[in-house]
Amino acid sequence: MVRVCQSTIIDAPIDEVWAILRDFNGHDRWHPAIAFSEIEGGDPVDAVGSVRHFRLADGGELREQLLALSDKDRRLSYCLLEAPLPLMGYVASVRLKPVTDGNATFWEWRSEFNPPAHRRDELVKLVAEGIYQAGFAAVRNLLRGRSAGTPIEVRPSRAVAAPAPSVPRVVPTVTPGQAATTMAIVVERYGGPEELQLREIGLPQPAPNEVRIRHTVIGVNFIDVYCRTGYFDLLQPPGVPGMEAAGVIEMVGSAVSGFAVGDRVAYACPPVGAYCERRNMAPELLVHLSDDISDEIAAAGLLKGVSASFLLHDVHAVKPGDVVLIHAAAGGVGQLLVQWACHLGATVIATVSSDDKARIVERLGAHHVIVYSRENFTEAVMRLTGGRGADVAYDAVGYDTFGGSLAALAIRGHLISFGQASGPVGNWDIGRFASKSVTISRPNYAHYTDTPQKLAPHVDRFFQAFRKRAVTIGPPVRYDLARVADAHRDLESRKTTGALVLLA
Repeated sequence: MVRVCQSTIIDAPIDEVWAILRDFNGHDRWHPAIAFSEIEGGDPVDAVGSVRHFRLADGGELREQLLALSDKDRRLSYCLLEAPLPLMGYVASVRLKPVTDGNATFWEWRSEFNPPAHRRDELVKLVAEGIYQAGFAAVRNLLRGRSAGTPIEVRPSRAVAAPAPSVPRVVPTVTPGQAATTMAIVVERYGGPEELQLREIGLPQPAPNEVRIRHTVIGVNFIDVYCRTGYFDLLQPPGVPGMEAAGVIEMVGSAVSGFAVGDRVAYACPPVGAYCERRNMAPELLVHLSDDISDEIAAAGLLKGVSASFLLHDVHAVKPGDVVLIHAAAGGVGQLLVQWACHLGATVIATVSSDDKARIVERLGAHHVIVYSRENFTEAVMRLTGGRGADVAYDAVGYDTFGGSLAALAIRGHLISFGQASGPVGNWDIGRFASKSVTISRPNYAHYTDTPQKLAPHVDRFFQAFRKRAVTIGPPVRYDLARVADAHRDLESRKTTGALVLLA
């Protein structure tokens, strides 16, 4: 995580400067980098939670969300939801103070974010100079160009199509006479791992169509990082992250059938809320666990195994003889893809970041392993395939590998982009794909798993592959629930291999 802090003195009264900065929809009237801005859904410009969508002068588009605003303290904070650059976990704040001597304003603009290591200096300079220092100069120019005391015009929000409804927030209210509590990890605002706070929250009685689950093991996945930062809108603060866990049913609602107190179950689905000791849930997407599937295996492998199932069988049906390129092959999903693709008869080319990870992937059966930190993986794939390229590439890395994956494909190859650990892939001209008749897929987990009928075949296929030892799941890296921030830091920095779990 890097921190950027810039400050300046503006030769104008604090109220005049604040009137400009508190307008969350006003950047395009003073910042030279921004060409157009609008507030989504027609929310007021000072409404906490409002999202501004703006277009940069260079054509890029961003979405940012207002997290807090105080007229008393003349302070606001916001986070980045979408951007063409890998500013992962970007949270920024603006603070004004009156200068003691004279009628001037002290302005501090600070942020923290997690850039890819090889672009750290570039992105820090961009934020410090291209955003903050350029903004300081632009506001000075705006204030010089108007008469003292002239009111700052605040443009009303433009009504735009409302975003798709988000998943209901998970932090429950306590019903009088039915009070219960549970320890949970709560995200009060989008941001870095430090926003994952252990709290005691209310837990009402299960509704007639719900069961209560006492968690034993909770899965940690990269989608949880996207929820924590606000990149995915599955979590609305204050909320509890997590989409995967195993445990025991403690209570059953009166309208529930097929489940009983004491049943061992697991799940890998929204709504978010798994980072807790207990929770209430509708049971439609719960999975009964047989004696040969431990809680730890279920929590460490269900979401990843289901993902591998539809990636290898539905999004692209891998067949014997296919050349399959798998990025982040030592990660949780990557390890399953390597083993399963080999079992299906494919030739597997895997990429990893270190020699230690290479040895892990070699033991899993990969035919070729490329350490991309010292070798161009595109050139290596073309060399290994005699210039033909890969039939399919599974890319969960995103920004750093997307272009190289395209170049490494064979004619009529298929690029499956199912994650963006290094940042969004950016904008691409579709005409460039015609040179190889390339197919691009961006599968959404929920679209393959949001009903029992869709989910069951993948669960059955994964558990059968596990029982036949077509795939194995190594011991996961374990963290206590209270240490979830450490788990997220390790996951984002790629320090770990395989699965990560929390012990409830």
